[in-house]
Amino acid sequence: MPLTLASLVQHSALKLTVRAGGDRLDVPVRWAHVSELADPVPYMEGGELLLITALQLDAENPQAMRRYVKRLAEAGVVGIGFAVGVNYDEIPEALVEAAEEEGLPLLEVPRRTPFLAISKAVSAALAADQYRAVTAGFAAQRELTRQALSAGPEGLLAALAAQVDGWTALYDASGAVVATAPEWAGRRAARLTAEVERLRDRPAPASAVVGGPETGDRVELHSLGTGRRPRAALAVGTAAALGTAERYAVHSAIALLTLITERSRSLHAAEQRIGAAVLRMLLAGQPDHARAVAGDLYGGLLDAPFRMIVAESAPASATRAHADAHARVRTATPPVAAMPPPAATVRSAAAVPAAAEDDGPLAGLAEVVETAAARSGEAVLIVPEGERLVVLAADGGAALAACGEYAEALEAARTKAVGEQTGGEGGELVVGLSAPTGPVATAVAYKQAEQALSVARRRGRVLVEHEQLASGSVLPLLADDAVRAFADGLLRPLHEHDATGRGNLVASLRAWLSRHGQWDAAAADLGVHRHTLRYRMRRVEEILGRSLDDADVRMELWLALKATSHE
Repeated sequence: MPLTLASLVQHSALKLTVRAGGDRLDVPVRWAHVSELADPVPYMEGGELLLITALQLDAENPQAMRRYVKRLAEAGVVGIGFAVGVNYDEIPEALVEAAEEEGLPLLEVPRRTPFLAISKAVSAALAADQYRAVTAGFAAQRELTRQALSAGPEGLLAALAAQVDGWTALYDASGAVVATAPEWAGRRAARLTAEVERLRDRPAPASAVVGGPETGDRVELHSLGTGRRPRAALAVGTAAALGTAERYAVHSAIALLTLITERSRSLHAAEQRIGAAVLRMLLAGQPDHARAVAGDLYGGLLDAPFRMIVAESAPASATRAHADAHARVRTATPPVAAMPPPAATVRSAAAVPAAAEDDGPLAGLAEVVETAAARSGEAVLIVPEGERLVVLAADGGAALAACGEYAEALEAARTKAVGEQTGGEGGELVVGLSAPTGPVATAVAYKQAEQALSVARRRGRVLVEHEQLASGSVLPLLADDAVRAFADGLLRPLHEHDATGRGNLVASLRAWLSRHGQWDAAAADLGVHRHTLRYRMRRVEEILGRSLDDADVRMELWLALKATSHE
């Protein structure tokens, strides 16, 4: 309990008497200070009990005393101790009236009580209070440690909430609520997601205070982690500012949660190596060995159909699209006030928070996918491969859905950026998605995802699924610089012939091929006689040095016409 003027008045050895401001004795005292200056305010910090004998004061002048007392009150002085029997046999009425008017406590100090005794009493009381706070802090630290070891982060949050007489919440790297204590604090914690995201953008360690007593809820936010970017955040909500003991408890909780976070990082790194080994075995056609190595980490993922995701970051002009999409996907999923599933059910091969430190598109995709998997209790295997990211995710699961939502948001943001003619340096995401598969056909799925990735890159799309390749047209694949160069070279002699005005061989060839070599129908389309069309096709063969009776030649010419068509 902090030292107050009331406790000093009740101190039997000091014999202090209250002469004014008796209704304000519950104010805490930070120190006792002796000063005979006419204006001691420049040397005060606030919270002091000022001890005086009025050696240099005109203590019987009402106006002077009103100015003196008012200035002390404005400076935060909590009370005046006036020693009688030194310069004045009793406290002058002018000082008593000024103190009463200002509501500043005025204590009469008898001659037999030296100021030093008061200073010692204040010092001893403050030291005792500090000792109680430190002792309580160490006790809280022991309890928090016990809860962290026995019940994990959830138990630690509950113990911390009890210590500070408030509520606590834990946020993941994406800013979503993963645990609260008590449970009723879930909605209150969810309202602070935007504040947590702003804290996440600052170098760790970082902290912020949101709200205050006037709003009925003062919340401290603290980032967790030892890296450049935080891996999680802690919120502590109380009705008033934290005391010394509560502050010790919060600092202990931050240290323990940071240790848990860093331990999780080490586990993630180990899981990443196991996940990479599992993937190599699957691609090498060794599903049995892969299952044996996966064990409980990824065994559940291999027991059901999964899809292969292959993603790359590619230079692009619309950088802002990545950040916009990441923010949209994070805010699209409402935070939940529940702990993530047990570690045995949520497995990822990549330490996503570590990757997210680079703020690249691959890290953003990995973070979104892993967060969705963690919330739904799915297993997901994420393996970084240089400039690539390979993901195995359950078909129809939350992780796969999050990947699709992220790609859609990125596509929309990029389209908007292009429309606004904005952009900058950076990278964009290109994703290929395989068809549903199992462990035996993992290599096939990898090839499918690569093919879809290649098509996505050529089409300027963020994500392409392999099923879209089979159900769509091959013609969009012709929008490639190499294909166009081949087509231009193949048809150039015909275009040069037509430029002389001696016949329209290119249009005649297109009409003849579109009619599958039917002379009358093609001639009718062109509005010429069939003999004219026959002559033109012979000229095509002569100029190109190829026979139109060859099916491969007809196919190449048709694709070349399509690749160079502007219709």
